[in-house]
Amino acid sequence: MLEPMFQPGARNRGGIASTSPAAHGRTWPALPWAGMRPRSRLVLPLLSAALLLALILAVTLGAPSHQSASITSTSGPSTGFDGAALPGEEPAQEFTLTDQAGYRVSLSDYRGQVTVLTFLYSTCGASCVVIAQQIRGALDELPRPVPVLVVSADPRADSPANVRRFLAAVSLTGRVRYLTGPLPRLRMIWRAYGVAAAVAGRTAFARAAPVLLLDRRGRRRVLFEQEQLTPESLAHDIRKLQAG
Repeated sequence: MLEPMFQPGARNRGGIASTSPAAHGRTWPALPWAGMRPRSRLVLPLLSAALLLALILAVTLGAPSHQSASITSTSGPSTGFDGAALPGEEPAQEFTLTDQAGYRVSLSDYRGQVTVLTFLYSTCGASCVVIAQQIRGALDELPRPVPVLVVSADPRADSPANVRRFLAAVSLTGRVRYLTGPLPRLRMIWRAYGVAAAVAGRTAFARAAPVLLLDRRGRRRVLFEQEQLTPESLAHDIRKLQAG
């Protein structure tokens, strides 16, 4: 009969001492699960996996959403608009301001007409010049003019002289109403339309300088950001609202 290769507490035939802890007078600490039944040993890994999954779900569901909460919009062939189509369920925020000629202007004055509404300031530089020129190009494409309301994003900079120079430079003299008013009133309007005031800096303002189309019922229907805005796309969506 073959003898076992290793015998606890003795030397094997090769002269190698037994690896048994008892042979060296040592006692190793017992492992935590050493005294557990086999079924209990299976529960620990499963419980750990369940806790890890719960932690992952908590982190995922608790992460902040990056979706804008202000306005939900869609664009593309499904809507028929070149700009971003807005739900159009609520009327645009009403306001009353003063135009460049000193006349009071209320947004509700333009109910019954498709209206262009935007926010600029005369010293903002290239961004405002480009937006104004795109609006002018759309007006040139339309057979009949539509109302264009420009609300000041910096009433301190928009002195009568600066406004006149700006409108002349972009060929919009006599074609738009450039509106301004007390700063507290303008701040309320900026908040209502999600506009960054000029004090936020030119870059921040340019990112949030919308061009809006209001339908005949005074509802916000189409939003153009600067990247989307062209004379052709703006004129197209104006005609679509007029036909609808």
